[in-house]
Amino acid sequence: MNEASGQAELGLAADISPGEALGDAAGDSAGEAVGGALVAVAIDAAGAAGVRAFTYVVPDRLAPIEAGEAVVVEFGRRQALGIVLGPGEAAPGVTTKPIVDRVRGDGPLLPPLAMALAAWISEHYLAPPALVLRAMLPPGLLERLELVAERRPAAALEVGGIDAADPADAAVLAALDAGPRVVRRLAAPEGRPALLRRLRSLEAAGRLHLDWTLLDAGAGPRYVRFARLVPGIERPARLGPRQLAALDDLAAAGPAGLPSPELGARHGTAVLGSLVARGLAAVAISESPRRPLAARAPGRRGARPAATALGPEQAAAVAAIRAAIRAGDATPLLLDGVTGGGKTAIYAEVLATCLEAGRRAILLVPEIALALPIVDRLRADLDADIALLHSGLGDGERADEWRRIRSGRADIVVGTRLAALAPLDAVGLIVVDEEHDPAYKSDRTPRLQARDTAIRLGELAGAAVVLGSATPAVETEGRARAGEYRRIRLPDRLSGRPPTIEVVDLRAELEAGVRGMLSRSLVAALAGLDLHAGDQAVLVLNRRGSASVVLCRDCGHVQACPECTRPLVYHQAGVTLRCHHCGRATPLATRCPQCGSARIRYLGGGTERLEREVQDRFPTLRVGRLDRDVVERRGAAARVLDAFAGGRLDILVGTSLVTKGIDVPAVTLVGIVSADVALNLPDERAAERTYQLIAQAIGRAGRGSRPGHAIIQTYLPDHPAIRAVATGDPDAFYDSELEARRRFGSPPFGRLLKLTLALPDRDDAERTADAFAQRLRSWAGATRSATTVAGPAPAYIARRADRWRYNLVIRGPDPVAVLGEPPGPPWSVDVDPESLL
Repeated sequence: MNEASGQAELGLAADISPGEALGDAAGDSAGEAVGGALVAVAIDAAGAAGVRAFTYVVPDRLAPIEAGEAVVVEFGRRQALGIVLGPGEAAPGVTTKPIVDRVRGDGPLLPPLAMALAAWISEHYLAPPALVLRAMLPPGLLERLELVAERRPAAALEVGGIDAADPADAAVLAALDAGPRVVRRLAAPEGRPALLRRLRSLEAAGRLHLDWTLLDAGAGPRYVRFARLVPGIERPARLGPRQLAALDDLAAAGPAGLPSPELGARHGTAVLGSLVARGLAAVAISESPRRPLAARAPGRRGARPAATALGPEQAAAVAAIRAAIRAGDATPLLLDGVTGGGKTAIYAEVLATCLEAGRRAILLVPEIALALPIVDRLRADLDADIALLHSGLGDGERADEWRRIRSGRADIVVGTRLAALAPLDAVGLIVVDEEHDPAYKSDRTPRLQARDTAIRLGELAGAAVVLGSATPAVETEGRARAGEYRRIRLPDRLSGRPPTIEVVDLRAELEAGVRGMLSRSLVAALAGLDLHAGDQAVLVLNRRGSASVVLCRDCGHVQACPECTRPLVYHQAGVTLRCHHCGRATPLATRCPQCGSARIRYLGGGTERLEREVQDRFPTLRVGRLDRDVVERRGAAARVLDAFAGGRLDILVGTSLVTKGIDVPAVTLVGIVSADVALNLPDERAAERTYQLIAQAIGRAGRGSRPGHAIIQTYLPDHPAIRAVATGDPDAFYDSELEARRRFGSPPFGRLLKLTLALPDRDDAERTADAFAQRLRSWAGATRSATTVAGPAPAYIARRADRWRYNLVIRGPDPVAVLGEPPGPPWSVDVDPESLL
């Protein structure tokens, strides 16, 4: 690591030149002692500046500086915000610059554990360290860096006095009488450089402070005027009814008081003014944290309720996890239990153990909609302060929750993959619920996998790690079989019984003239719902993205790559079928290669169409929908799930979202409307994802006293993923998947790295991708590596944002070693990709 290049542009954090910021600071820093400690600094700047860390020396006046502290550094011809990562290394023959100044704050932005995790994420996922740190900080925290002037108390002028030494000094000090001021906003009649020199002179004379400060950009603490009762004052005999009512409200609120706007809305603003004038109430400005859980039922406080009786398998699981917590054993524990097997009750028990040991915990869920139900459960069971972290929160809510976690006031953090980056210290337990879910993989830099990040965090913290799933990821299953993870089984449901399963062959439905999305069996089952008994149904559409898999409607055959046996994808550009595994191109068949039929069609149909069809057929049924479009509307997913759980909806239609974490005993019917779209995606996880989705969906049925029934509609009833669910034999499915992974060197037997190139010109993109692939193959061959490079192949969505996209896939024991340094724009890098599309 060496000093910053002068060619880089400064990013969003600080757009201040050295001369404007500190006057002759650059000249002064050049003369400082440079024999101090060397530190690596992540530069919060756009472009090449943020890709790696740079080394700076700590001047004596700033020593010591801790990892995680924000600093101001010279970067090229500008000054930039940086965050200290830890010890640095000098580059031979390069003069290392000193840090200009530290940024005012309460110490490091992140605790040591979070900084250690950030270092691992940056290294493992080839992510720029500055972007990793940004992802771990609340939104807006790094957006506004300002030089702030504040008078020292000892420099206050006497009332009516004048600073005889220099009237201009007195004018500057007088401008600071009302409090700290941003230097950029101070009047500068002599010009900005002269003002900065004057400020530095006054600072040297002990008259004021000059501090670099991060000012919150829209997500800082919220302050509200609070009204409180004045203690010890008796109520006058003659008060109006509204005044008396306002006093009663303030008395009920206790010392915390009530926000003045809220009290004014109830009783009128004049009432509060009259109470203050009589000395009965006082008003003061206080911080009012934005709490995303404020509208939910309050959590338990006081003695913990008696634990629900646990079954033998649950009790054994709790004992094993408790032992890991007490021993600080980070070996992952796979809680492999059937849907409805009681995993949430186990989570509550072991979270209580963690808190009793004086340590904090993280519980990850794959989707925003699943966070609130599990928070409600934990708040009812535990006397704990629970924080919520996910991307659906407003910036202010997320920032306030982050500050509460950072200050140590939160015992448990519940959230999506974002919660894996929570600024906790002293972590004793990490739970990853539904560990198999692809939502744990981030699709933007840093492209981390939250499950794997949680495992690494457990190793760094000496914390127990629990991976819960009824349908473990194939790599998790492989590692459990190899003994790398310890498996805890929950083989039995706690209530209800497994549903009966019916597989409907859609080829036969077509022969019978059915053209809609609902088979005859599913229509009959929906018509047979006993609404008087409260029966409810869930309909799942296994769909992702556009429908580009070509399938024969007569025999169900999908055109596949002769080399890899993976389904081929239709690309309109070039009118060809492409393999996304090896890159092979094949002409589009006009007739089915297997049966000769000309009825070749694309698979399609979305949730909105399914919702309309159900409503048209059953106008008396109350139908709700849960998919990405609904989730993106703030609070909409929670409203739909609450309505379904409360019996205000009869049928819930949706994508995989409706298969996760829904525990509604009244669900007696689950319909998998189409198992084949995702099943035939040209991705090695396609069969795994289909098996998991169907098994999870079917597990929603029959949890109550009434029997459950599941219907799977498919063109491929003999596919191993379908058979595994229908027969209840997952081991055979995992055997075949692991064997395929072993043959191709895929996880858990190897690692993958996907490179995506995006350029405006298609031919240029293909040539550039092909040239880089050849270089990678040469490097792999020169090192005699067991690594292979596949591609280039068009991305599943070949053109996006007016750019043509091509993928390269590096597969082997250590693909990062073959790649070396990330290639940078226009390439993007995805280490351990969730999909090769």
